[in-house]
Amino acid sequence: MNIEDLRMYCLLKLHVTESFPFDESTLVFKVVDKMFALTGLDKLPHAVNLKCDPEQALVLRENYNAVAPGYHMSKKHWNTILLEDDMSSHDLKKWVDHSYDLVVASFSKKKQKELGFVK
Repeated sequence: MNIEDLRMYCLLKLHVTESFPFDESTLVFKVVDKMFALTGLDKLPHAVNLKCDPEQALVLRENYNAVAPGYHMSKKHWNTILLEDDMSSHDLKKWVDHSYDLVVASFSKKKQKELGFVK
């Protein structure tokens, strides 16, 4: 998956916005006001930081060369994934979904309902 495909996939999700809150080259994706993905546009190879369940984060790091502890993030809760490396687009989309779902799950049930995440 290339950087533009990643961007488009993130933006398809409910209540997602993109911004540059840190600098002119770090693109951040948020669901409501909480970050679930970020990527440096000026760094090659391209990579993305995704939130991850701590136990699953360790498994992914063991099984994929492209997955490392989150760069400049909590190493326990974030992974950095090199794009276009040893995983399929399908896998990367699953990991984006997982990151997004973790953030949505952190909202109160009331807020989830108000935003349309729960019927």
